[in-house]
Amino acid sequence: MTTRKTALVTGANKGIGLETARRLAAMGFKVWLGARDAGRGEAAAQALRDEGLDVEWLELDVASDDSVAVATRDLTARVSALDALVNNAGVALGYVDALDADGRYERPPSRENIADVKAIYDVNVFGPVRVTQAFLPLLLASPPSRIVMVSSYLGSLARASGNSQSPNVMGYGSSKTALNAVTLAFARELAPHGIMVNAAAPGYTATDLNAHRGGRTVQQAAEIIVRLATLEPGGPTGGYFDENGALPW
Repeated sequence: MTTRKTALVTGANKGIGLETARRLAAMGFKVWLGARDAGRGEAAAQALRDEGLDVEWLELDVASDDSVAVATRDLTARVSALDALVNNAGVALGYVDALDADGRYERPPSRENIADVKAIYDVNVFGPVRVTQAFLPLLLASPPSRIVMVSSYLGSLARASGNSQSPNVMGYGSSKTALNAVTLAFARELAPHGIMVNAAAPGYTATDLNAHRGGRTVQQAAEIIVRLATLEPGGPTGGYFDENGALPW
């Protein structure tokens, strides 16, 4: 079993997750790149290995209890502890289809598809709960480990209520609000163990999630995620941050 610092990043075969995996590996972590698809996951891991980084693919579908259980067994057989968990995997079903020619979201909550909302919650809310619960024994074996929940500005109730220009994306936005609550719940439980749990808002980043309409790069987006995943002992926990500091819930 390895004694190097280890990190698991979910949904890491592309976009912000891939850049987060790259950055952590460049800092000396052994990184497990979580991805559902074997071809895309292994290709992404190989691309990072070609850069001289220590990265391996871990088959992981955060919406599947069975997949998470198998991934946990596989990783537990290979490492004795996990120093950082980045719950990055996320979906925004129906979002791209509802963008107008100028990139504005124009589907009101009354027209959002319930099946899409349920699927969004299964990945964006229940996924991080599944993964965190499953890998908690490995995280507890390496205090003070760090858990990062990749949230969104759209998860902020304060921003939504005080900004009429904020997109009214009910399914995706409310899933990130729920994820913020999940962050606080785990932070309260795990604080006595020295484990720091925080939510990160990477900003509106150009990724597949929004058909690359976002104005930020994955390099910019990964900054706060990596910062929270590598906090020094005694750092903040139970917070919601972008790279400029704390955000209003």
